[in-house]
Amino acid sequence: MKSGERAWQQVMAWAVHLFTALGAIIGVWCLIAIHRGDYRGAFFGMVLAVAIDAADGPLARLARVKEVLPQFDGTKLDDIVDYLNYVVVPIVLIHAANLLPASISNWVLPIPLLTSAYRFCHISAKTPDHFFTGFPSYWNILVFYYYVGRSPLWFNAAFTLFAAMMVLVPIRYIYPGRTRTLRPLTIGLNILWGATLLIILWQFPDPSPSLVVWSLLYPIYYTILSFGLHWRFLWRAGEDLLN
Repeated sequence: MKSGERAWQQVMAWAVHLFTALGAIIGVWCLIAIHRGDYRGAFFGMVLAVAIDAADGPLARLARVKEVLPQFDGTKLDDIVDYLNYVVVPIVLIHAANLLPASISNWVLPIPLLTSAYRFCHISAKTPDHFFTGFPSYWNILVFYYYVGRSPLWFNAAFTLFAAMMVLVPIRYIYPGRTRTLRPLTIGLNILWGATLLIILWQFPDPSPSLVVWSLLYPIYYTILSFGLHWRFLWRAGEDLLN
């Protein structure tokens, strides 16, 4: 391989890592927006962070970053940025927006921070066949629906504790864009759902309640498909043990 071509590949690989790292900047911007009380801006930032996270993986594989820059661990960078944007930022927003009962908020919120930190560092957090193990710390989604759904504070607290527990339960959840089963349908619904969330954010501070309800169809689909595939995995594993 010519030196010029090799140098260009390294430039492209570093550019992909820079793109991933931009998510950290978005995360800090979200924290500043939350501090200012600009929750709409923080949610837009979280959507942008998700878009970067969705795009950097395919770009990394296209640029062959592991081969071109073997000395740099892009997976670790991605996990650091994801923990900030999927866990820290939404947990801070839950507290700042008073979405939990004030008497227990300071006791409840450390729990998802701890369980998610554990799951992010576990070697089985992502399986070789592209599933997440345990609830994938989608706290950004939960805080969004807490906020726009105006759910009771006691419900938010109970569901936060439940989701934090599910982080540690080794159920396999689909990895949108990579899990093979129904992948075209999942990607299509994911894009449609993302567009719906942007419309809801555009309607702030009074989004359409019916649109919020309809937008829940994708999270419901995601959960049903994940549990169904997990049950199929357990069934096949049991058959293999018996054979």
